[in-house]
Amino acid sequence: METRKDDMEKRNDKSEPLLLPENGSDVSEEASWMVYLSTIIAVCGSYEFGTCVGYSAPTQFGIMEELNLSYSQFSVFGSILNMGAVLGAITSGKISDFIGRKGAMRLSSVISAIGWLIIYLAKGDVPLDFGRFLTGYGCGTLSFVVPVFIAEISPRKLRGALATLNQLFIVIGLASMFLIGAVVNWRTLALTGVAPCVVLFFGTWFIPESPRWLEMVGRHSDFEIALQKLRGPQANITREAGEIQEYLASLAHLPKATLMDLIDKKNIRFVIVGVGLMFFQQFVGINGVIFYAQQIFVSAGASPTLGSILYSIEQVVLTALGATLLIDRLGRRPLLMASAVGMLIGCLLIGNSFLLKAHGLALDIIPALAVSGVLVYIGSFSIGMGAIPWVIMSEIFPINLKGTAGGLVTVVNWLSSWLVSFTFNFLMIWSPHGTFYVYGGVCVLAIIFIAKLVPETKGRTLEEIQAMMIFRKSKELWHENVL
Repeated sequence: METRKDDMEKRNDKSEPLLLPENGSDVSEEASWMVYLSTIIAVCGSYEFGTCVGYSAPTQFGIMEELNLSYSQFSVFGSILNMGAVLGAITSGKISDFIGRKGAMRLSSVISAIGWLIIYLAKGDVPLDFGRFLTGYGCGTLSFVVPVFIAEISPRKLRGALATLNQLFIVIGLASMFLIGAVVNWRTLALTGVAPCVVLFFGTWFIPESPRWLEMVGRHSDFEIALQKLRGPQANITREAGEIQEYLASLAHLPKATLMDLIDKKNIRFVIVGVGLMFFQQFVGINGVIFYAQQIFVSAGASPTLGSILYSIEQVVLTALGATLLIDRLGRRPLLMASAVGMLIGCLLIGNSFLLKAHGLALDIIPALAVSGVLVYIGSFSIGMGAIPWVIMSEIFPINLKGTAGGLVTVVNWLSSWLVSFTFNFLMIWSPHGTFYVYGGVCVLAIIFIAKLVPETKGRTLEEIQAMMIFRKSKELWHENVL
């Protein structure tokens, strides 16, 4: 090992890139049952994330009636989740670096559970908002640490599919709130949000910590034990362990990461990719479309509850059958491109339905046009833009920058989510069809951004992906993976 480190230090002194094996034939490509168990435990946090986001829609009138809240008071209750999530995102990177990925998930589950219990017991708007803020903090942290943990434990051939389970369980959590909320009151629904917190908290005691984090903090024996558990007792982990150790050894020569490192010339394009994907994920208008979906279904003569259940099921099915099964076959970029194009079509369909309605034209086809637009839009979002930005975020940043950079892009995501939700009604007052044409224009910009800047990370180890960030001669490798 010392010889390998010395060789690498010599390469660094010459400013030459450490190009990791192209095929990685000596690296274990198999996952033991522990990888799957660890992923299932981790995505309980994703499910919790979905329940937090989906809770307010089916409970609005029940909460307002029982607690005598005004529309403005309930709006505070709904939106304060985002404020808690922003704070959770800001602190998520440092927390997961300090107490580990499992420690961050445990802490988030406790905070979220406390928030749900406060909501359940609330007798007025103040405790209700405080409980909602706590659940927001928990899901803000989970939105960062869950995809990072999954990416760090997964073999490269399975990493995309397993990481996409994060988004799948988010939409399952959303759908469950609509389904359960249709038959129980808002207090009982709050208690159902505690269940995934309990499973996540206790489940993390039965799975290994991220091997990369263990090696980063100097727990070398625990690193090898964890990696062996994740690859299976018969797997040869020598090459994979060596590559991880060499990569982290190279990072040890670098100064501690700061915010200024994010704008360093060797890191900036990956920060641009991470921030850009999170920006476009929200500013294509997903929250606005979901927010207005019930009213669109009403205008089409369909039940809003049935419509909500319909598009929730569509999200689950397409996330499961689309991105989860195809991401490691077709790659990240093709799915992102297809997703952005599909959302553009959906926006145009919805926008045209409003334009026709405003001019009193083709009234018979307006309902079908609007409903099909919503379903095309949400279905397209589910196969790419919903899940893949989180997958790429978990892959592109080196472990010494992962906390700082990952926290930044997660904050951008939550702030963008809040801004889209806040401005949607103002845009609709200005022009209903213009609103969706604006979102369609953002989809066009997203297509250009993906085509020009987003690298393909399919089939590469995390170390191979992140080597593009560290060495001066990474420009050629970047263009090779983008073009």
